[in-house]
Amino acid sequence: MNKTDRPDIVIGNSMTCIGQGELKDYVTHAYCRSGSCSFSFNDQRYTFSAGDCLIMRHSRLITDVVEGAGFETDIIFVTPEFIEISTPQSNYGMRGSVSLFHNPILRLSPEQQEVCRLDFDYIKRRLALPHHHFHRDAMINAVECLIIDLFDFHAELYGKAEISISYAQLMERFMGMLERGDFRRNREIGYYASALCITPKYLSEVSKKISGFPASYWINRYTTLDISRRLKEKNRCIKELADFYHFSSASYFSRYVQKYLRMQPSDFLD
Repeated sequence: MNKTDRPDIVIGNSMTCIGQGELKDYVTHAYCRSGSCSFSFNDQRYTFSAGDCLIMRHSRLITDVVEGAGFETDIIFVTPEFIEISTPQSNYGMRGSVSLFHNPILRLSPEQQEVCRLDFDYIKRRLALPHHHFHRDAMINAVECLIIDLFDFHAELYGKAEISISYAQLMERFMGMLERGDFRRNREIGYYASALCITPKYLSEVSKKISGFPASYWINRYTTLDISRRLKEKNRCIKELADFYHFSSASYFSRYVQKYLRMQPSDFLD
Protein backbone atom coordinates (compact mmCIF):
# COMPACT_ATOMS: atom_id res chain seq x y z
CA MET A 1 0.00 0.00 0.00
CA ASN A 2 1.34 3.43 -0.98
CA LYS A 3 1.35 6.22 1.58
CA THR A 4 -0.91 8.25 -0.67
CA ASP A 5 -3.73 5.67 -0.65
CA ARG A 6 -3.46 4.13 2.81
CA PRO A 7 -6.25 4.86 5.32
CA ASP A 8 -5.64 7.72 7.73
CA ILE A 9 -6.92 5.75 10.73
CA VAL A 10 -6.93 2.01 11.44
CA ILE A 11 -8.55 0.32 14.44
CA GLY A 12 -6.87 -2.68 16.07
CA ASN A 13 -7.01 -4.83 19.19
CA SER A 14 -3.69 -6.69 19.27
CA MET A 15 -0.31 -5.33 20.35
CA THR A 16 1.39 -7.79 18.01
CA CYS A 17 0.25 -5.64 15.05
CA ILE A 18 2.19 -2.57 16.19
CA GLY A 19 5.07 -1.72 13.89
CA GLN A 20 4.26 -4.56 11.53
CA GLY A 21 3.53 -4.64 7.80
CA GLU A 22 1.39 -1.80 6.53
CA LEU A 23 1.13 -0.33 10.05
CA LYS A 24 4.88 0.11 10.56
CA ASP A 25 4.82 3.88 9.97
CA TYR A 26 1.60 4.64 11.86
CA VAL A 27 1.52 6.46 15.18
CA THR A 28 0.08 4.11 17.81
CA HIS A 29 -2.43 5.06 20.51
CA ALA A 30 -3.61 2.23 22.75
CA TYR A 31 -5.80 1.97 25.83
CA CYS A 32 -5.63 -1.18 27.96
CA ARG A 33 -9.11 -2.23 29.08
CA SER A 34 -8.08 -5.31 31.07
CA GLY A 35 -5.15 -7.61 31.83
CA SER A 36 -1.59 -6.71 30.92
CA CYS A 37 0.98 -6.99 28.18
CA SER A 38 4.76 -6.71 28.21
CA PHE A 39 7.06 -5.55 25.43
CA SER A 40 10.47 -4.09 24.72
CA PHE A 41 10.82 -0.59 23.29
CA ASN A 42 13.97 1.42 22.72
CA ASP A 43 15.98 -1.29 24.56
CA GLN A 44 13.76 -1.09 27.67
CA ARG A 45 11.13 -3.54 28.97
CA TYR A 46 7.64 -2.20 29.78
CA THR A 47 4.38 -3.53 31.19
CA PHE A 48 1.15 -2.18 29.72
CA SER A 49 -1.69 -2.75 32.22
CA ALA A 50 -5.42 -2.06 32.64
CA GLY A 51 -6.10 1.68 32.70
CA ASP A 52 -2.85 2.60 30.96
CA CYS A 53 -2.56 4.61 27.76
CA LEU A 54 0.26 3.97 25.31
CA ILE A 55 1.52 6.49 22.74
CA MET A 56 4.21 5.36 20.33
CA ARG A 57 5.52 7.17 17.26
CA HIS A 58 8.55 4.93 16.69
CA SER A 59 6.41 1.81 16.39
CA ARG A 60 9.11 -0.17 14.62
CA LEU A 61 11.19 -0.13 17.82
CA ILE A 62 8.73 -2.41 19.65
CA THR A 63 9.78 -6.06 20.04
CA ASP A 64 9.07 -9.19 22.10
CA VAL A 65 5.37 -8.51 22.69
CA VAL A 66 3.78 -10.88 25.23
CA GLU A 67 0.03 -10.52 25.81
CA GLY A 68 -1.15 -11.99 29.12
CA ALA A 69 -4.34 -13.94 29.80
CA GLY A 70 -7.39 -11.66 29.79
CA PHE A 71 -5.53 -8.87 28.03
CA GLU A 72 -7.85 -6.56 26.07
CA THR A 73 -6.87 -3.33 24.38
CA ASP A 74 -8.22 -0.76 21.95
CA ILE A 75 -5.67 0.53 19.45
CA ILE A 76 -5.98 3.49 17.12
CA PHE A 77 -3.31 3.72 14.42
CA VAL A 78 -3.01 7.14 12.77
CA THR A 79 -0.72 8.16 9.93
CA PRO A 80 1.89 10.80 10.81
CA GLU A 81 0.40 13.03 8.12
CA PHE A 82 -3.06 12.91 9.69
CA ILE A 83 -1.53 13.57 13.12
CA GLU A 84 0.08 16.69 11.65
CA ILE A 85 -3.19 18.21 10.47
CA SER A 86 -5.09 17.13 13.62
CA THR A 87 -2.63 18.50 16.18
CA PRO A 88 -4.11 21.50 18.05
CA GLN A 89 -2.46 24.88 18.26
CA SER A 90 -0.06 23.94 21.01
CA ASN A 91 3.58 22.91 20.83
CA TYR A 92 3.30 20.90 24.05
CA GLY A 93 3.38 17.77 21.91
CA MET A 94 6.99 18.51 21.06
CA ARG A 95 8.04 18.15 24.67
CA GLY A 96 5.74 15.21 25.22
CA SER A 97 7.37 13.37 22.34
CA VAL A 98 10.74 13.66 24.05
CA SER A 99 9.61 11.99 27.26
CA LEU A 100 7.41 9.43 25.48
CA PHE A 101 10.45 8.24 23.57
CA HIS A 102 11.87 7.19 26.94
CA ASN A 103 8.56 5.89 28.35
CA PRO A 104 5.59 5.48 26.00
CA ILE A 105 3.11 4.55 28.75
CA LEU A 106 0.90 6.94 30.72
CA ARG A 107 -0.48 5.57 34.02
CA LEU A 108 -3.89 7.19 34.12
CA SER A 109 -6.05 8.07 37.10
CA PRO A 110 -9.63 6.69 37.18
CA GLU A 111 -10.94 10.05 35.94
CA GLN A 112 -8.39 10.14 33.11
CA GLN A 113 -9.25 6.57 32.18
CA GLU A 114 -12.89 7.54 31.68
CA VAL A 115 -11.92 10.45 29.42
CA CYS A 116 -9.56 8.22 27.44
CA ARG A 117 -12.25 5.57 26.92
CA LEU A 118 -14.67 8.22 25.69
CA ASP A 119 -12.09 9.57 23.22
CA PHE A 120 -11.35 6.11 21.82
CA ASP A 121 -15.03 5.19 21.55
CA TYR A 122 -15.84 8.49 19.83
CA ILE A 123 -13.15 7.97 17.19
CA LYS A 124 -14.41 4.45 16.50
CA ARG A 125 -18.03 5.63 16.19
CA ARG A 126 -17.09 8.46 13.85
CA LEU A 127 -14.92 6.16 11.73
CA ALA A 128 -17.95 3.90 11.26
CA LEU A 129 -19.81 6.74 9.48
CA PRO A 130 -17.84 7.04 6.21
CA HIS A 131 -20.79 8.48 4.27
CA HIS A 132 -21.01 11.57 6.48
CA HIS A 133 -20.69 14.55 4.11
CA PHE A 134 -17.93 16.01 6.31
CA HIS A 135 -16.35 12.74 7.42
CA ARG A 136 -12.73 13.88 7.10
CA ASP A 137 -13.37 17.06 9.09
CA ALA A 138 -15.22 15.02 11.72
CA MET A 139 -12.26 12.63 12.02
CA ILE A 140 -9.79 15.51 12.32
CA ASN A 141 -11.92 16.90 15.14
CA ALA A 142 -12.14 13.51 16.89
CA VAL A 143 -8.38 12.90 16.71
CA GLU A 144 -7.70 16.47 17.84
CA CYS A 145 -9.85 15.90 20.95
CA LEU A 146 -7.84 12.78 21.76
CA ILE A 147 -4.53 14.63 21.32
CA ILE A 148 -5.66 17.53 23.53
CA ASP A 149 -6.61 15.09 26.30
CA LEU A 150 -3.31 13.25 25.92
CA PHE A 151 -1.50 16.57 26.33
CA ASP A 152 -3.50 17.16 29.50
CA PHE A 153 -2.78 13.66 30.86
CA HIS A 154 0.92 14.07 30.25
CA ALA A 155 1.11 17.54 31.79
CA GLU A 156 -0.85 16.36 34.83
CA LEU A 157 1.28 13.25 35.35
CA TYR A 158 4.71 14.67 34.57
CA GLY A 159 4.30 18.43 34.60
CA LYS A 160 6.11 20.74 32.21
CA ALA A 161 9.52 20.42 33.79
CA GLU A 162 12.69 20.85 31.76
CA ILE A 163 14.30 17.72 30.36
CA SER A 164 16.56 16.52 33.16
CA ILE A 165 19.13 14.60 31.15
CA SER A 166 22.47 15.39 29.51
CA TYR A 167 22.35 18.12 26.89
CA ALA A 168 18.92 19.25 28.11
CA GLN A 169 19.88 22.92 28.22
CA LEU A 170 21.09 22.85 24.61
CA MET A 171 17.94 21.07 23.46
CA GLU A 172 15.77 23.57 25.31
CA ARG A 173 17.54 26.48 23.63
CA PHE A 174 17.10 24.86 20.23
CA MET A 175 13.41 24.23 20.80
CA GLY A 176 13.04 27.74 22.22
CA MET A 177 14.24 29.15 18.90
CA LEU A 178 11.63 27.06 17.13
CA GLU A 179 8.89 28.10 19.55
CA ARG A 180 9.54 31.77 18.90
CA GLY A 181 9.02 31.14 15.18
CA ASP A 182 12.52 31.12 13.69
CA PHE A 183 11.44 28.24 11.41
CA ARG A 184 9.26 30.65 9.42
CA ARG A 185 12.41 32.20 7.99
CA ASN A 186 15.12 29.59 8.64
CA ARG A 187 14.79 25.86 8.01
CA GLU A 188 18.46 24.96 7.68
CA ILE A 189 20.16 23.17 10.57
CA GLY A 190 23.22 25.37 10.08
CA TYR A 191 21.31 28.47 11.18
CA TYR A 192 20.36 26.95 14.55
CA ALA A 193 23.77 25.36 15.09
CA SER A 194 25.50 28.67 14.43
CA ALA A 195 23.23 30.51 16.87
CA LEU A 196 24.00 27.86 19.50
CA CYS A 197 27.76 28.00 18.74
CA ILE A 198 27.97 24.32 17.81
CA THR A 199 28.23 22.30 14.60
CA PRO A 200 25.16 21.03 12.72
CA LYS A 201 26.35 17.45 13.28
CA TYR A 202 26.59 17.97 17.04
CA LEU A 203 23.13 19.55 17.21
CA SER A 204 21.61 16.60 15.37
CA GLU A 205 23.45 14.14 17.61
CA VAL A 206 22.17 15.85 20.77
CA SER A 207 18.63 16.04 19.41
CA LYS A 208 18.68 12.37 18.42
CA LYS A 209 20.07 11.34 21.81
CA ILE A 210 17.43 13.24 23.79
CA SER A 211 14.33 12.92 21.63
CA GLY A 212 15.01 10.08 19.24
CA PHE A 213 14.70 12.52 16.32
CA PRO A 214 17.39 14.49 14.47
CA ALA A 215 17.28 18.29 14.57
CA SER A 216 15.83 18.39 11.04
CA TYR A 217 12.75 16.51 12.28
CA TRP A 218 11.93 19.21 14.84
CA ILE A 219 12.47 22.01 12.32
CA ASN A 220 10.10 20.37 9.85
CA ARG A 221 7.67 19.40 12.63
CA TYR A 222 7.24 22.99 13.77
CA THR A 223 7.06 24.21 10.17
CA THR A 224 4.45 21.72 8.99
CA LEU A 225 2.27 22.24 12.06
CA ASP A 226 2.29 25.97 11.52
CA ILE A 227 1.67 25.69 7.79
CA SER A 228 -1.23 23.25 8.23
CA ARG A 229 -2.89 25.56 10.76
CA ARG A 230 -2.66 28.55 8.43
CA LEU A 231 -3.84 26.54 5.43
CA LYS A 232 -6.90 25.42 7.40
CA GLU A 233 -7.81 29.06 8.00
CA LYS A 234 -8.53 29.27 4.24
CA ASN A 235 -8.13 33.03 4.14
CA ARG A 236 -4.72 33.31 2.48
CA CYS A 237 -3.55 32.51 -1.03
CA ILE A 238 -0.65 30.16 -1.65
CA LYS A 239 1.63 32.95 -2.88
CA GLU A 240 1.01 34.92 0.32
CA LEU A 241 1.86 31.90 2.46
CA ALA A 242 4.99 31.18 0.42
CA ASP A 243 6.16 34.74 1.08
CA PHE A 244 5.25 34.52 4.77
CA TYR A 245 7.46 31.45 5.21
CA HIS A 246 10.20 32.91 3.01
CA PHE A 247 10.08 30.25 0.33
CA SER A 248 11.70 31.31 -2.93
CA SER A 249 8.52 30.63 -4.91
CA ALA A 250 4.93 29.39 -4.59
CA SER A 251 5.87 26.20 -6.45
CA TYR A 252 8.68 25.47 -3.97
CA PHE A 253 6.23 26.01 -1.12
CA SER A 254 3.77 23.62 -2.76
CA ARG A 255 6.46 20.95 -3.13
CA TYR A 256 7.36 21.34 0.54
CA VAL A 257 3.71 20.87 1.61
CA GLN A 258 3.35 17.87 -0.69
CA LYS A 259 6.51 16.28 0.71
CA TYR A 260 5.79 16.74 4.41
CA LEU A 261 1.99 16.88 4.59
CA ARG A 262 1.30 14.50 1.68
CA MET A 263 -1.25 16.98 0.33
CA GLN A 264 -1.32 19.86 -2.09
CA PRO A 265 -1.93 23.31 -0.53
CA SER A 266 -5.01 23.60 -2.73
CA ASP A 267 -6.50 20.54 -0.97
CA PHE A 268 -6.81 22.64 2.20
CA LEU A 269 -8.34 25.57 0.36
CA ASP A 270 -11.14 23.65 -1.40
